Amino acid sequence: MSVGAWEPESAANACSDKTQFDRNQLQRFIAAAQSSAPLMESLAEADQRDSRLIRLPAQSWLEESAHWSDEQLWQLIRFFTLAEMQLPGWDAGAESAVIPLAKALRQRNTPLSREQLLWIRQNSNNRYLPYGPL
Repeated sequence: MSVGAWEPESAANACSDKTQFDRNQLQRFIAAAQSSAPLMESLAEADQRDSRLIRLPAQSWLEESAHWSDEQLWQLIRFFTLAEMQLPGWDAGAESAVIPLAKALRQRNTPLSREQLLWIRQNSNNRYLPYGPL
């Protein structure tokens, strides 16, 4: 029998794992956001249950945002805003993907417009959207 010391994985190593995004799924989310139908009708059941995406680390979303246009990021913001209200288990509070996606737009010097901010407020009861806890 040997006795050893267990050392937990450091936070730096834990964060270094790259989150793999399914870009086809994100395209489906964009299409659902653009549809006038409720998300429950616009998405397949598997997509409706995949609520882990809304709570992924902000850094993962900031890195992924580089692959999307400003309009696509806005549609993802719309999707995640609606998902919190319309899909069970998607409530995310201060961990919402909307927050880093809005930040990505600000970093591109294309912040959300007044109309977009009003739309988020009208379609969400998450007090942290779109800028996170202050």
